[in-house]
Amino acid sequence: MLYKLLMSVHKEFLLLRRDLGGVIILFIMPLILIFVVTLIQDNTFKTVNNAKIPILLVNNDKGNVSEEVYTNLEKSDVFTVITKIDGRPLTEAIAKDAVFKGKYQLAIVIPENLSADLQTKIDQNVDKILSNFGLTDSLAKTGGPKIVQRKEVNLYFDPAVQLSFKNAVMSSVDKMISQIETKSIYAAFQDQLGEGTAQFDQESFISFKEIVPMVDDREIKPNSVQHNVPAWTLFAIFFIVIPLSINIVKEKNQGTFIRLRTHPTSNVVLMAGKTITYLIICMIQFYMMVASAVFLFPSLGLPALNVEGNMLLMSIVAAFSGFAAIGFGILLGTVAKTQEQSAPFGATSAIILAAIGGVWVPVFAMPEMMQVIAKSSPMNWGLNAFYDVLLRNGTIVSILPEIGLLFLFFLINVTIALWYDEKKRAV
Repeated sequence: MLYKLLMSVHKEFLLLRRDLGGVIILFIMPLILIFVVTLIQDNTFKTVNNAKIPILLVNNDKGNVSEEVYTNLEKSDVFTVITKIDGRPLTEAIAKDAVFKGKYQLAIVIPENLSADLQTKIDQNVDKILSNFGLTDSLAKTGGPKIVQRKEVNLYFDPAVQLSFKNAVMSSVDKMISQIETKSIYAAFQDQLGEGTAQFDQESFISFKEIVPMVDDREIKPNSVQHNVPAWTLFAIFFIVIPLSINIVKEKNQGTFIRLRTHPTSNVVLMAGKTITYLIICMIQFYMMVASAVFLFPSLGLPALNVEGNMLLMSIVAAFSGFAAIGFGILLGTVAKTQEQSAPFGATSAIILAAIGGVWVPVFAMPEMMQVIAKSSPMNWGLNAFYDVLLRNGTIVSILPEIGLLFLFFLINVTIALWYDEKKRAV
């Protein structure tokens, strides 16, 4: 039995040797992919964090509030404020046109009388509060209170910008305006109570502090490499489906599989030979990707992948992900009748599994229905297992559910393939 298994593995390597170009592509293309994607994403992070984004500011207020908005925007490490285009002061129409044509990503339009009306509204509210304590005589004022309409700061976004950028900007602007309002309220109280009567501490009382995981008194800080290497390694592993399914179809069409079955060798041994052969290829892919991330990424200005103490668990996850991909490839090659069926379907299905599995878009950002569907993708199981090891300081126990699902996926696919093949021959 062992001899037959070794010969089956030898036969698979002979088949692969006949298509060295395809095998080389299996190793080279994933490396190029992981380099390109990680460089793009890392540079995107650097752009967001370091480079300033030019924005248009239309100041129709000309008051202290708009001046403070301008000052805060200029002081930020994110924006460069532009108030003129071609030497002409900006108007709302000009800014809107420039943004909607994609020349700028954002325009902020401050309405007229924002400072004056804000101060009036604050004074009215402060007067009401103080009059309730008998500190002012609101009845002495002639006439009723001035009706002040709510003000809106208009934001224009380039239609091509991402929703996450919009949300981040709107959150920043809202926080800035809230701080200005709070500061004005404190100032109004000080004016009413008399200068020097009360000194309010206007520093934020509540702040936010991120608590990150610690290992050996060192913070675990995720980066683009830790996210991309597992994701695109899984993508590469599942592309093994294409050559595996094509070789199975070739064996069927050329009569090789029938000749093999005439020998006293069970179909299980043949499938085991394919599994061992392609699992070796998957693991070589995995180790090449990891080695590139550890040794080559720093020379490109990227963070090195830290695999200290995690290599064994990562290898286990990669192996079980390989099992899942091989099982799917065996099923596809068994069911498909021609290479024209197996190759496009294999490539498309790998892309679909990656898309719904969280390789391209994080699962939490998907619609609720897609989040449920994502849990059925083997790439999602493998990705979560990799993240448990790399980012969550997981142990073998914590990844058991994911690798269990991956191996079950392999067993189900191979079982269906064997059943289908036997049923087909019995007809």
